[in-house]
Amino acid sequence: MHVIPVELGGRSYDVTIDHGLLNSFASAAAPFFKSYAAAGNAPQRAVPFVADTATKRIYGETIERSLQSAGFAADWFVVEPGEGAKSWAVLEKLTDWLLELGIERGDNVFALGGGVIGDLTGFACSVLKRGCGFVQIPTTLLAQVDSSVGGKTAINTGAGKNLIGAFHQPNAVLIDPETLATLPPREMGAGYAEVLKYGLLGDAEFFDWLEVNGADVIAREPEALTHAIATSIRAKARIVAEDERELSGRRALLNLGHTFGHALEAETGFSQELLHGEGVALGMVLAARYSARRGHFTMQDADRAKRALVNAGLRSEISELGLSCGGAKLVDHMRHDKKMAGGTLPFLLLNAIGDAFVARDVNLTDVAVFLDEQLA
Repeated sequence: MHVIPVELGGRSYDVTIDHGLLNSFASAAAPFFKSYAAAGNAPQRAVPFVADTATKRIYGETIERSLQSAGFAADWFVVEPGEGAKSWAVLEKLTDWLLELGIERGDNVFALGGGVIGDLTGFACSVLKRGCGFVQIPTTLLAQVDSSVGGKTAINTGAGKNLIGAFHQPNAVLIDPETLATLPPREMGAGYAEVLKYGLLGDAEFFDWLEVNGADVIAREPEALTHAIATSIRAKARIVAEDERELSGRRALLNLGHTFGHALEAETGFSQELLHGEGVALGMVLAARYSARRGHFTMQDADRAKRALVNAGLRSEISELGLSCGGAKLVDHMRHDKKMAGGTLPFLLLNAIGDAFVARDVNLTDVAVFLDEQLA
């Protein structure tokens, strides 16, 4: 078992990584559903879970069986899989459901699933009665190493992804690496891109380790997988502790690959055509090459970053997407980025493997020309 603290003063919490955690869920999560127990004149209440249909089908009975052993029951809000769940309409239904259950500010709502479920649940809890508690139970590699930690919650709108949201930290993150056994290979690869990101942005030694052991991580070898998850979370926890709300620029480093990646996701309609992690993978290759174009990085290291992604089965060339747009259209998507300020968009670039920085002097016209070259 690994217990990794996210140090945020009065909002600090632990990330627990333990193989088989869901089988003993009632024990692992006991401190977070005490408020649902019968006490005095208050009757026993069911513990609320949010999940998509696929995740509930796989893990619902395991959760319920463990809860029953501790004298509790579960109540479920279930959505269809995919980014479509992160909408105003679903948010309204979820908050109405939580209010009907009588959720109080001292209660916790449990988010069981990938990043979509965590984002939706966390945002609902951030606004419900001006803020109630929630616990993340991430079941995808991407959610385990990235979205479940750090308190970013949001829904999507027609203007773009994650543009309506709030910082709302969970009260705990409970990770069972065994949930990845049922993860499709494509989803596993998408999550691995976020793992590799931590090496590229700030840990050259970890990047070196992944070059040697990445195949074992992808194959879900327990020791390698746990090491990759724990190292990634420790890296993110350090950065979040330094810059919780992305004000100093330190937390912005976590967006390596995301500015380019989000533009590609937008152009493909935030669909299954390009998963978020796949967009980040392509975005990291583009960030590495653009860093080399500006003289910060070497093309040899850019090729090394590309090989690390290709070896994980990820696409590394945006020309493979078959897009019908040019670089200018992708740059138009970037103009909707949340980080846009005063007409300037900060870019995450690289000085070296393990050394990322924020560039605030990037000319978007030059980016469009660069993207045209990559699309050819």
